[in-house]
Amino acid sequence: MTQRTIKVEQLARVEGEGALHVRLRDGAIEHVELNIYEPPRFFEALLRGRDFREAADITARICGICPVAYQMSAVHAMEAACGVQVGGALRDLRRLLYCGEWIESHVLHIHMLHAPDFLGFDSVVDMARDHRAAVQRALRMKKAGNDIVATLGGREVHPINVRVGGFYRAPRKSELAVLRDELLWARDAARETVLWTAALDCPDFERDYTFVALRPEDEYPMSEGRIASSGGINIAPDDYEDTFEEVHVAHSTALHAQIRGGGPYLTGPLARYALNFERLPEPVRSVAREAGLGPVCRNPFRSIVVRAVEVLFAFEEALRLIDAYAPPAEPAVPVTPRDGRGAWATEAPRGLLFHRYDITADGSIQSARIVPPTAQNQPTIEDDLRGVLAANLSMADEALKLRCEQTIRNYDPCISCATHFLTLDIDRGEDRA
Repeated sequence: MTQRTIKVEQLARVEGEGALHVRLRDGAIEHVELNIYEPPRFFEALLRGRDFREAADITARICGICPVAYQMSAVHAMEAACGVQVGGALRDLRRLLYCGEWIESHVLHIHMLHAPDFLGFDSVVDMARDHRAAVQRALRMKKAGNDIVATLGGREVHPINVRVGGFYRAPRKSELAVLRDELLWARDAARETVLWTAALDCPDFERDYTFVALRPEDEYPMSEGRIASSGGINIAPDDYEDTFEEVHVAHSTALHAQIRGGGPYLTGPLARYALNFERLPEPVRSVAREAGLGPVCRNPFRSIVVRAVEVLFAFEEALRLIDAYAPPAEPAVPVTPRDGRGAWATEAPRGLLFHRYDITADGSIQSARIVPPTAQNQPTIEDDLRGVLAANLSMADEALKLRCEQTIRNYDPCISCATHFLTLDIDRGEDRA
């Protein structure tokens, strides 16, 4: 028996704690586990008994990178439970806030977390010595996203201006106009970024994913739309729990999601892009084609290019919303609680985020369910790792370790906002009992 063990003592550039265990026998992959061993955080239990208006601020604390996604899913679900629909300028402001978060998160992931893998650096600090212009461009683009979130949300992290029914305060048109010149620069910078990522050397690897994402009627998805799949699913968020299920697995404290009777699926930029390519503005589609993308991309390593396309879209959309903005008469619409259930899904930067709440007429939350993108993607990440390992078993230990890390970072997984840790064990016992 021969044994081969690879350990990654600390996986940087991914949020959370986990371990990857791989067992091979006679040169074949026998077992792959992405082990998430952080303790549960119990946000769903924490919400029980709280006032329905508190959900947006409480759930925002789940993540410091995508708090807007949690806030938007929470407020929409509560409004659905109360029979309220928010439209007009308030809806546009929510979409603009979402643009800011996509920009913040995607730019951070592309340049700080993922690009070093493609360019052979351990960190963005090392990368900056040879790619200073790209890093400076990234920092300035990210700040433009931060400024959108701060202007609408009151601050850049864990915004405090979001409420059920709208906002506590609506911005003046002049406050949004101040952002415009920098967003025009950032839109051009985003075009450069798409082409820059397209030039990165990506491994040749594709999979036949089942894509799942929101699909609105006439816009690229952010905070509204039906849940669709490349396999024919087309449901309202109310039907999510009848169509998808979460299961416990022995090796992970994070639940694994799957289509009932249909297995794993992929959510995130690749899925949004594949199911909504025609909903992108033509200038954005044109840049995507220039970058070598078709209407569908099945190479997870090229998700970095698709993320860059979504950054470009977010800047285009932000400019459109700012130019069309007319302040609402009131910053929020009245919302009166009632006995009911509300479910909603929005598109966090990493993919579909589902919230469901049961509330009573006095506004108390009776139950809550939150399904984040990474839980939905975990089984697919494991499947990707199996495929990548099978295609690269001839690699030396260090190179194979790095390729596995890169595979996980394709997803920008938000395991948590805690310590980063991954241990990768590969056992190559050929006559293992």
